[in-house]
Amino acid sequence: MQTRTRITLGLVVAILCLTIGVAAGWRYYNPAADQVGAEHLRLFREVVSIVRSSYVEEVDGKKLLEGAVNGMLASLDPHSSYLPPEPFTEMKTEISGSFGGLGIEISMRDGKLTVVAPIEDTPAWRAGIQSGDHIWKIDDTPTRGLTITQAVKQMRGEKGTQVSLSILRNGNGKPLVFPLVRDIIKTRSLKSRTLEPGYGYVRISQFQERTGDDFAAALAKLRSDNGGSLKGLVLDLRNNPGGLLDAAVAVAGRFVGERLDNGLIVYTEGREHFAKRSYSATIGEKEPRYPLVVLINGGSASASEIVAGALQDHGRAVIMGTTSFGKGSVQTVVPLKDGAGLKLTTARYYTPKGRSIQARGIEPDIVVERAGFKELSDKGGAGFLEKDLDNHLSGAESGEREKTPEQDVKKLPAAPATPEHEAGKDYQLLRALELLKGWDAMRKVATAKH
Repeated sequence: MQTRTRITLGLVVAILCLTIGVAAGWRYYNPAADQVGAEHLRLFREVVSIVRSSYVEEVDGKKLLEGAVNGMLASLDPHSSYLPPEPFTEMKTEISGSFGGLGIEISMRDGKLTVVAPIEDTPAWRAGIQSGDHIWKIDDTPTRGLTITQAVKQMRGEKGTQVSLSILRNGNGKPLVFPLVRDIIKTRSLKSRTLEPGYGYVRISQFQERTGDDFAAALAKLRSDNGGSLKGLVLDLRNNPGGLLDAAVAVAGRFVGERLDNGLIVYTEGREHFAKRSYSATIGEKEPRYPLVVLINGGSASASEIVAGALQDHGRAVIMGTTSFGKGSVQTVVPLKDGAGLKLTTARYYTPKGRSIQARGIEPDIVVERAGFKELSDKGGAGFLEKDLDNHLSGAESGEREKTPEQDVKKLPAAPATPEHEAGKDYQLLRALELLKGWDAMRKVATAKH
């Protein structure tokens, strides 16, 4: 029995050494670091030995190893994680834009499973689940102690099957129970329409493979529907959790990059050479320089923050709403031999003028709080932000780019509570349209002949 235990223990340690070696092998050999690593492995081996011999029940070696790896990655930041084969496959399925589930972006806040944002036109969105909601139970299973991967697995499932979420919402003493029916989540990239003659509206709910092409087509149709030109455009990135970086670059690139020297959209910096990259707009057709307002809130994260930050830095748009989520880190996914994956934070995003997005977000030029949205942060904004997550990565200024001065932030009061998705009652959207119309009026005054 002891021999078998030693063999299994040796296998666990060997696999852990191999896992650590994936990252450590990229670095040059350092004897001092190697000695420290050996001491850590001895500590791990000692703890595993005690657990296997003295724990109240027999422990599965693979489960013990995965727990150790998960703990190691969780100690780094909220976005680094080990993905076993099944969740790794699910992640790749989600990126493709079609999967069975509820349509919720989730994260951890103070050890609680918390909604970052519901995806538009999904069961969760239609039921009224909001950013900042604490998912207390999934069916009858408490979420306390569950990892994000485990929670996602319970919420995913075949179309037509049922699942119940018990939600704790700030200001409500009792849990809110949402009986939901899973659906195929085909996250439509964007919607567009004319608000008033001459004024267009595009909402991007997530950045997917075809978002760049779909965005260009939507803008062309809006121009066509309005006599060939627009007086102004509202780009709505509220509750957009992000998505593919290339798609975000394509969207921002429709408005910047008229010259070779003004096309930078975002750049990344990290320890390894592959983590230092710049992303610029491609040379080609650009939108006419009509007025542009970009709407953001606390559910706007990652790729949507890249777009807002680039347009703000280039002076191409007025950013309106509340402070964005602040996810300015880059995750590299490394496939492992057993079909699993390692998602590791490898870099930070920076706006063209060197502002770190991480744990700071994009500050709007004009603050307009969403009506009816329960404010949970000290400074206003939606629900909770990246800086509220457990063990979040700190922001860091780039030393290579110009820093922007403090924004001249203006603040408008909130209006009576109205659902955001009711277009005629969307207070932030109405304020954006008013700004565009005022912009046009002032232009006419400025160009009038006396």
